[in-house]
Amino acid sequence: MNCPNCQGQNLGKIGHNQYYCWNCFIELSLDNDRIKVHEVEEDGTLSSLDDLFNDEELTPNSYT
Repeated sequence: MNCPNCQGQNLGKIGHNQYYCWNCFIELSLDNDRIKVHEVEEDGTLSSLDDLFNDEELTPNSYT
């Protein structure tokens, strides 16, 4: 799986179906065969970035 934002493969696993991209510093999670993309805010909360991508970009199979 590649990062839908930067297309990089430098992903670290941080939990069950949760990953962190070390290239662009976003958090990714897999939910029902769909990638959810979040930005980690300064206070530790997550802000969704899903609206920046189309459905094809958020499908894990398109990046394998």
